[in-house]
Amino acid sequence: MEDLKIIEGIGPKIEELLNREGIHTIEQLADTSIIRLAAVLKKAGPRFQIQNPTSWPKQALLAKEQKWDELDQLKKLIISGKES
Repeated sequence: MEDLKIIEGIGPKIEELLNREGIHTIEQLADTSIIRLAAVLKKAGPRFQIQNPTSWPKQALLAKEQKWDELDQLKKLIISGKES
Protein backbone atom coordinates (compact mmCIF):
# COMPACT_ATOMS: atom_id res chain seq x y z
CA MET A 1 0.00 0.00 0.00
CA GLU A 2 1.08 3.53 -0.73
CA ASP A 3 0.45 6.69 1.25
CA LEU A 4 -2.66 8.20 -0.33
CA LYS A 5 -2.48 11.04 2.19
CA ILE A 6 -0.03 12.88 -0.08
CA ILE A 7 -3.18 13.93 -1.95
CA GLU A 8 -4.71 17.17 -0.72
CA GLY A 9 -8.09 16.33 0.81
CA ILE A 10 -7.24 12.76 1.80
CA GLY A 11 -6.54 12.17 5.47
CA PRO A 12 -6.25 8.95 7.48
CA LYS A 13 -10.00 8.25 7.63
CA ILE A 14 -10.58 8.78 3.90
CA GLU A 15 -7.48 6.75 3.09
CA GLU A 16 -8.97 3.93 5.17
CA LEU A 17 -12.28 4.20 3.25
CA LEU A 18 -10.47 4.08 -0.08
CA ASN A 19 -8.41 1.08 1.03
CA ARG A 20 -11.59 -0.77 2.02
CA GLU A 21 -12.89 -0.13 -1.50
CA GLY A 22 -9.76 -1.63 -3.06
CA ILE A 23 -7.94 1.63 -3.77
CA HIS A 24 -4.48 1.11 -2.27
CA THR A 25 -2.06 2.82 -4.65
CA ILE A 26 -1.58 6.20 -6.27
CA GLU A 27 -2.00 4.52 -9.67
CA GLN A 28 -5.33 3.01 -8.63
CA LEU A 29 -6.47 6.40 -7.35
CA ALA A 30 -5.41 8.07 -10.62
CA ASP A 31 -7.52 5.54 -12.52
CA THR A 32 -10.61 5.90 -10.30
CA SER A 33 -13.49 7.99 -11.61
CA ILE A 34 -14.72 10.99 -9.67
CA ILE A 35 -18.17 9.35 -9.67
CA ARG A 36 -16.80 6.28 -7.90
CA LEU A 37 -14.87 8.39 -5.40
CA ALA A 38 -18.01 10.41 -4.63
CA ALA A 39 -19.95 7.15 -4.17
CA VAL A 40 -17.35 5.90 -1.66
CA LEU A 41 -17.69 9.13 0.31
CA LYS A 42 -21.49 9.07 0.13
CA LYS A 43 -21.58 5.48 1.37
CA ALA A 44 -19.45 6.52 4.37
CA GLY A 45 -22.01 9.08 5.51
CA PRO A 46 -22.60 12.82 5.80
CA ARG A 47 -19.28 13.53 7.48
CA PHE A 48 -17.47 12.37 4.35
CA GLN A 49 -19.98 13.53 1.73
CA ILE A 50 -18.85 17.12 2.18
CA GLN A 51 -15.41 16.25 0.80
CA ASN A 52 -14.74 17.12 -2.82
CA PRO A 53 -12.79 14.37 -4.63
CA THR A 54 -12.75 16.18 -7.98
CA SER A 55 -9.00 16.83 -7.99
CA TRP A 56 -7.87 13.55 -6.44
CA PRO A 57 -7.34 11.60 -9.70
CA LYS A 58 -5.47 14.55 -11.24
CA GLN A 59 -3.26 14.89 -8.16
CA ALA A 60 -2.66 11.13 -8.16
CA LEU A 61 -1.69 11.20 -11.84
CA LEU A 62 0.88 13.92 -11.17
CA ALA A 63 2.26 11.87 -8.26
CA LYS A 64 2.31 8.71 -10.37
CA GLU A 65 4.28 10.58 -13.05
CA GLN A 66 6.54 12.03 -10.31
CA LYS A 67 5.68 15.59 -11.31
CA TRP A 68 6.21 16.84 -7.77
CA ASP A 69 6.49 20.56 -8.56
CA GLU A 70 3.23 20.49 -10.53
CA LEU A 71 1.56 18.53 -7.74
CA ASP A 72 2.72 21.07 -5.16
CA GLN A 73 1.39 23.93 -7.30
CA LEU A 74 -1.97 22.21 -7.74
CA LYS A 75 -2.22 21.54 -4.00
CA LYS A 76 -1.57 25.24 -3.31
CA LEU A 77 -4.37 26.18 -5.72
CA ILE A 78 -6.72 23.73 -4.03
CA ILE A 79 -5.89 25.07 -0.57
CA SER A 80 -6.42 28.65 -1.76
CA GLY A 81 -9.80 27.69 -3.22
CA LYS A 82 -8.81 28.47 -6.81
CA GLU A 83 -9.01 24.85 -7.99
CA SER A 84 -11.65 22.26 -7.17
